[in-house]
Amino acid sequence: MHPLRSQSRFLVLPVAVAFLACGGCSDDASDGKPDASGGGTPLGAEQRGIATYYDANGSGNCSYEPNGDLMVAAMNTPQYNGSAACGMCVDVKGPKGNVRVRIVDRCPECESGHLDLSREAFAKIAEMRDGRVSITWTPVSCDVAGNLQYHFKDGSNPWWTAIQVRNSRLPIQKLEWRRGTGGWNNIRREDYNYFVNDQGMGEGTFQLRVTASDGQTVEDTVQRVLDNASANGATQFR
Repeated sequence: MHPLRSQSRFLVLPVAVAFLACGGCSDDASDGKPDASGGGTPLGAEQRGIATYYDANGSGNCSYEPNGDLMVAAMNTPQYNGSAACGMCVDVKGPKGNVRVRIVDRCPECESGHLDLSREAFAKIAEMRDGRVSITWTPVSCDVAGNLQYHFKDGSNPWWTAIQVRNSRLPIQKLEWRRGTGGWNNIRREDYNYFVNDQGMGEGTFQLRVTASDGQTVEDTVQRVLDNASANGATQFR
């Protein structure tokens, strides 16, 4: 595991939004970017594998802050898919019971199908003494409250901007940006789950377009680049 220990403060600003069907997208959502459903695993598609456990605190390679929700897991490297699985919710069935977890980390040594659960989550599906058990798991929509959030990484500025989409019901497939009525520009996604624009978004207002794993698209207008703070979106994926 690769826990990230830094804490972030949150400054939340409102943004304007438009909700579009995928048919209205001018760009192909699969233009070489990672499949945000997690290594090609669509929502509702049952997987078979194994579960182990580790000492989790909610942080990890997905760059989320530690929090009180310990129903979390690390995804195996193949299905982590360059951070495309980050934020995905997964229903896990084991020999003892069921649990829903959120993907917050990557398990470097884990093979496809393997989930490394928090201790707290593992205890709900198996006896701790077992250590390693067979499971089935299914990606599902997350039960979240409120709208999307756009978190700007520490150090972000108008000339170098890194954004993470948070609080989404669905995994994120792609993030694009533009100014005014210009064309949409794809933003590169890093393994640590930030979309990075090395030239930055510039000063003042800009637009974001977020594509979910099922093709739904949301457009938001953000007032300015923030530093280690979040801007609230105005809607949520269905």
